[in-house]
Amino acid sequence: MRKTRTRRGVVAAAALAAVLGIATYAFTASNTVPATSAGQGSATISGYNVSNVVYNLNATNPSQLDSVSFSLSPQAGNPAATTVQVQLVTGGSWTSCSVASGTWTCAPSGGVAVSAANELNVVAK
Repeated sequence: MRKTRTRRGVVAAAALAAVLGIATYAFTASNTVPATSAGQGSATISGYNVSNVVYNLNATNPSQLDSVSFSLSPQAGNPAATTVQVQLVTGGSWTSCSVASGTWTCAPSGGVAVSAANELNVVAK
């Protein structure tokens, strides 16, 4: 008789555990999450056309560049640039530019040695 009670207790405990497990699963399965948006996209960066580049030499020491000036026109669909910077030496510092009458002028602080100037890298937005 004792074995029957023990077996019944084990069966009852197992049945209770199964019912609780199913109830817990049903509770977690009933969570709802509202619809949201997420996504990824890409577009072409078309840029600007640089033209009429002029390197302005220092009047006293022509081995120094005082500034560089150029015209900048947006490619199809781009707005006119509002911020422009140039780099005249690979890995060198960036210089901010200003615009007057459609010509951008960039004057590096202290100038740049003509012999060191090896590129005109223009960044515009």
